[in-house]
Amino acid sequence: MDKILVLDFGGQYNQLIARRVREQRVFAEVRGYDKITLAEIVAAGYAGIIFTGGPNSVYEESAPHFDPAILDAGIPILGICYGCQLLAWMGGGEIRSAGNISEYGKVELLPCAPGDPLLRDVPETSVCWMSHTDYVSTPPTGFSVTARTRSCPCAAFSDPARRLYGVQFHPEVTHTEYGAQILRNFLFSVCACAGDWSMGDYCQRAIAELREKIGSGRVLLALSGGVDSSVCAALLAEAVGSQLTCVFVDHGLMRKDEGDEVERAFAKWDLDFVRVNAVERFLTRLHGVEEPERKRKIIGEEFIRVFEEEGRKIGQVDFLAQGTIYPDVIESGLGAGAVIKSHHNVGGLPDAVEFREIVEPLRLLFKDEVRQLGRELGLPEYLVMRQPFPGPGLAIRVLGEVTEDKLAILREADAIFREEMAASGQERCASQYFAVLTGCRSVGVMGDARTYGWTIALRSVTTDDFMTADWSRIPYETLEKASSRITNEVPTITRVVYDITSKPPATVEWE
Repeated sequence: MDKILVLDFGGQYNQLIARRVREQRVFAEVRGYDKITLAEIVAAGYAGIIFTGGPNSVYEESAPHFDPAILDAGIPILGICYGCQLLAWMGGGEIRSAGNISEYGKVELLPCAPGDPLLRDVPETSVCWMSHTDYVSTPPTGFSVTARTRSCPCAAFSDPARRLYGVQFHPEVTHTEYGAQILRNFLFSVCACAGDWSMGDYCQRAIAELREKIGSGRVLLALSGGVDSSVCAALLAEAVGSQLTCVFVDHGLMRKDEGDEVERAFAKWDLDFVRVNAVERFLTRLHGVEEPERKRKIIGEEFIRVFEEEGRKIGQVDFLAQGTIYPDVIESGLGAGAVIKSHHNVGGLPDAVEFREIVEPLRLLFKDEVRQLGRELGLPEYLVMRQPFPGPGLAIRVLGEVTEDKLAILREADAIFREEMAASGQERCASQYFAVLTGCRSVGVMGDARTYGWTIALRSVTTDDFMTADWSRIPYETLEKASSRITNEVPTITRVVYDITSKPPATVEWE
């Protein structure tokens, strides 16, 4: 099997690079620059290496570097952003600060070397995505400049004889018009990959790795009934079978009738399924708490404590399994990355847990890849395509303090919105949609009398990986029907608004 090594130097798009490679049916794995040696790289037989971006300046002593001998190992290399500068620096080129002419965002790319293997089929002008403060001012000996921008004299350079290439821009992001073509050129023209890897291969590899890691140990899976934990359950069931116990914690923060639906769905499976009623303990812990991060951390800790208690009832449990996926990891703060919000199953975990290890077999996958894996495992389509639902549940869709009354209001409004989305066929167009009970009250009029009630916000987004998302253009008729029903059928709701903010600058959830 052809393998591409994504050598991680701390950039924000590193897993996205691996994902873009896998989309071309070539297997990719991410390794930290300090977690693998040159000897190990050579022994592994990688078809090519991609140096990632990163936040540092290569000329700083504390910046991440690698053994320069890698340039003479005979393995094709593509350097991206920081990786491009590192490639030049290791080869004896010169890197300078761009100063006032730094480039961020969409920039016009101007190839200047017709016939260059990396830029084949890239037109004379196209849009690329830049994000850099430094730039390659002088490429190393043997390299030639293959593309410029109006501000950057070396947007790409290459040494085709040694199959070494660098691009200052980010071909892995969708904003780079011909980014996919550039990656294809590297994979197939430069690295001579066959493109015969599939999600089925990933599935078998994951099963084998889980069997090796878990051995004869017992696993407790935190099962929410959502897409991620369902796929995780199927994967673990395939790997370790009877060694798995699935615990569904009903924390009282689910959507309308969802707890019963989850139990019915998994009753058909040959799994040790345990449903724990923990409504009172979660609401008690959340009493008086308004700050979103505190809510997430309280829920994360309480989940762990419930699982520990259930583990003690079962007997010796060695591993806690979670359906954590890559966007959860990034938003909770990956490496030196900023914490956007702590997901209950990542940044919300307590420092000490009773389990020997936490197992997260989906940790490197994006949502659409998780769905593909679910299909490989034979999960029914209704589970694979189920609406995403956050682990903290409605607690982060009730802004401010969470109470039973507020949860009841939100459940009804959310159910109505979902019903109207399904009735109008919009559920097939949106990636995620839900209602939010805002902390805002406003004046209304019902039956010629003044009212003063809550405002419900409706949210719907389209996305393929949940790293970025656009707001859904739902027909006015659907929104009108949902608004009319919510204000008529849900007491204390006087106003309905629709959220038209993309991610970024917003996140999908409000908290």
